[in-house]
Amino acid sequence: MALAFILIALIISITLHEFAHAWMGHYLGDNTAQMQGRLTLDPRAHIDPVMTVLMPLFLIIAHSPVIFGAARPVPFNPWAVRGGKWGAAAVAAAGPFTNLLIAAFCAVWLRFVPIGGIGTEFLVTMVEINAAFCIFNLIPFPPLDGSRLLYAVAPETLRDVMDRIEKAGLVAVFLLLFVAYPFIAPVIAKLVQGLLSLLIPGVTQL
Repeated sequence: MALAFILIALIISITLHEFAHAWMGHYLGDNTAQMQGRLTLDPRAHIDPVMTVLMPLFLIIAHSPVIFGAARPVPFNPWAVRGGKWGAAAVAAAGPFTNLLIAAFCAVWLRFVPIGGIGTEFLVTMVEINAAFCIFNLIPFPPLDGSRLLYAVAPETLRDVMDRIEKAGLVAVFLLLFVAYPFIAPVIAKLVQGLLSLLIPGVTQL
């Protein structure tokens, strides 16, 4: 039952994360995501069987302090969104902000509308997964969402470096995890646990 809850929570959370990117880009004037069928809540448009499901499941089962998962990236044209680099930052921030909202909503539900049993277990899982996704995606390293927030305020020389890293896509993320894992894992774990302690005090991290 626990694995089923995790799988369902992963699909819901990542789908809403990617939809938020697509919606914000569309709201700011870029129709790229809509033209490619990504402005939808249909999980089939967003999930990747390996990166969305199998990888985070493996990390959770292995009790990894870093939960990493990825959907098919939502395309957007940074030159088409209103607000320039700040518009691009808003598109990027929409994903982790949505995960934070999901975690907060489920936490409020747990606190004020107790349902007990498997309902409580599922809501706790939703809080934990969304808290982890929010924190991880805010790492300011391309192509993670946090890099777009840094990009908006970074000097031109740093932006050039970030552009070169971003071209590597998920390969860059794997290298980050492989090289920097011993250093970033404890920090991320503490941040996630700190967020969880605010949202659902007394409940330990996955």
